[in-house]
Parts: sequence; C-alpha cells; structure tokens
Amino acid sequence: MTRKRHGDAGSWRRGEIVFSVSLRHRVTVSHSGFSLIELIITVSVLAILTLGVIPLVQVSVKRQKEYQLRAALREMREAIDQFHREAVAGAQMQVNQQQGLNTVQQEQAPRNPPAQGQGQGQAPNVFGDPRVRVAITDQTLFTADNPDRYPPDLETLVKGVDVLPITAGSLGRRGNQNYTATQAASADSAIPKTKIYLRQIPIDPMTGNRDWVFSSCYDAVDSTSWGGENVFNVHSKSQATALNGEKYSDW
Repeated sequence: MTRKRHGDAGSWRRGEIVFSVSLRHRVTVSHSGFSLIELIITVSVLAILTLGVIPLVQVSVKRQKEYQLRAALREMREAIDQFHREAVAGAQMQVNQQQGLNTVQQEQAPRNPPAQGQGQGQAPNVFGDPRVRVAITDQTLFTADNPDRYPPDLETLVKGVDVLPITAGSLGRRGNQNYTATQAASADSAIPKTKIYLRQIPIDPMTGNRDWVFSSCYDAVDSTSWGGENVFNVHSKSQATALNGEKYSDW
C-alpha cells in the first residue's frame, strides 16, 4: 500500500489511498491415498482379525445356549421330583385317613410297606421330609400303569393339581403339646388348593421349541421310545454335540 503524491514533493493528497497488489500465487495440488499394496495389507489384516473373532463369538453363543438348556432341564427335574414327593404324601395320607388317623397320628403311623424284594425295612417317612408341605389329594391322576405317581405329562405340572397343606404334621414336629384332636380334624378337612409346579413348559434353546423327549421310570435305559406311563426324565431333541463332547440328548 502506497500513498500518491500531488503537487510539491512534500505535499500529499489526503484521503486518497492507492492499493497496489501484486500477487504471484502458485498452487501445488497433492493427490494422496492408499497404494495397491497398502490396500491389500489392510484387507488381509481385517480378514485375519475377523476369522479370529467369529469362532469366539460362536463359542460364546453356544455356551450361553448350553447354560439355558441346563437351567431348563434343572427346572423340570425339580418340578417332577417335588410333584412325586407330594403325590406319595397324598397317597399315604389317604391310606392313613382310611385307618381313622388324623394328620398328627400319621407321623407316628407305620410307613409304606417295603417294595417287593427290598427286605422288611420301612420306607422313609414322607411326612418327615421338610420339602413336603402339601400333599396331592387328586389321586385320580395316576392310573394302574403309574403306581409310582410321577406326573403323567408336563401339562399337568403347568395346569396344577389339588393339594392339601400338611399343617398338623408341622405343628407336631415342633413339639406342640396343645394341638387338640379338633384342630387336627379341622386341618385334615381343609379345602384343597391348586398348586402349579411349572409356570410354563420351557423352550429348548437348541431347537427353539417346547418339544422334549420323555422317558418314564419303567423305560429301559437304552430305550429310544417313551412308554407313556409317566414323565420321569426329560431330554433335548437336539443331536448336536456340546462343548464338552457330550450329546445334548444325553443331558
């Protein structure tokens, strides 16, 4: 920027400014990017990482499904066993009531007769089992083909059955000496309630269905078909191999 003189050498014209701009601009454009070799190396590294991650993800998903399968089998196993204990308690209660015994006297009554070929010992007292708080009263669920009183099917565990609380026996076990015969009779005549053992039939995570393989307590160990008398055990229909080398159908 310069100021332009006007007139004498020492005079300047005020307010007038002259701009003199001289631009010499040279622009250099640089093209940057990946070369073919760099691209190949990048793709190769990504492929190696992907091939290493995929198996880990697959194993993690499989392990999670195995955990869900074990949880479902355990849930059904506990429901079946509890149903069986309370069904046996109901059968014994009916026998004792036919003999004119109230619930307190049932604990002191002779136990179930030993099964054939098991000697002269007495069977365990079902009323002394702390897990048995109720007894199944509806004994029509069990046919002559199911004297061991396991559930006839899983739907029975979901629908529920009528049970009667074993309250007098509990008081007797606590040593209550003031428990009268009238109270015992009232407890024996209590109104049955419906007990549900399974909220719903679990889904097999290996097949995605509520379709299971059953075996009764009368089926042979190597049997491939269900006899239909009762549900003693439940297996997955999947023939795949678990991470530990076992078949899911053998769990």
